[in-house]
Amino acid sequence: MLVLAVDTATPAVTAGLVDLEQGTDLADPVRTHTVASRVRVDPRAHAEVLTPQILECLAESGRSRTDIAAIVVGAGPGPFTGLRVGMATASAFGDALSIPVYGVCSLDAIAVDAALDPAVLPSVERPPAAELLVVTDARRREVYWARYRAGTRVAGPEVCKPTDLYAGQATAIAGSASHVDFFDLPVLPVETPSPAGLVRVAAAELLARAVPAQLVPMYLRRPDAVENAYRRLDRTGA
Repeated sequence: MLVLAVDTATPAVTAGLVDLEQGTDLADPVRTHTVASRVRVDPRAHAEVLTPQILECLAESGRSRTDIAAIVVGAGPGPFTGLRVGMATASAFGDALSIPVYGVCSLDAIAVDAALDPAVLPSVERPPAAELLVVTDARRREVYWARYRAGTRVAGPEVCKPTDLYAGQATAIAGSASHVDFFDLPVLPVETPSPAGLVRVAAAELLARAVPAQLVPMYLRRPDAVENAYRRLDRTGA
């Protein structure tokens, strides 16, 4: 199954084509192979580069749009403007191709990548209760965060200032390079969701050909423009 994966929940604009199939290993029941991917870190370029990246992946892979069986999109949490670009683009491609679109938590994809890559796993055995903390840039000097234990999200996603974030039993952290150093934890070098990570989060639904749930972006707070409008109304009384 060829899956298009996109994410714009972080400063990175991510697009990729991933082959997904059922695995035979009980420890890893799915197999993913990234056919082509594009990642550009530019928080101001989501709208300009995402669709060209998708087309570049198709050209590089020699696949056509009709080969795509499903789409997975990171649903955040993320800033309003960037996040809606990815979700609107995924929805548009899904409508045009008459294929399902699955939304996943972008932090979950980072956690999956951190857990699967043997190069980033701590060399010491972690206790069963150990947790992974994932943080991404929420702007306004805040972070989006979630915690994971044995690959399952046990807290979050939420948004708060780094000084207010309770790390729980986390023994490692992954995510935004400019925010992980706020925490006294070993850093796993996975900063943004990969196409394969996004697909793995939705793998069970994809392989089951399940009807996707409605796409709901995780903003976790109102956009700046709305906040400013409320302030003006409060001052004028209108």
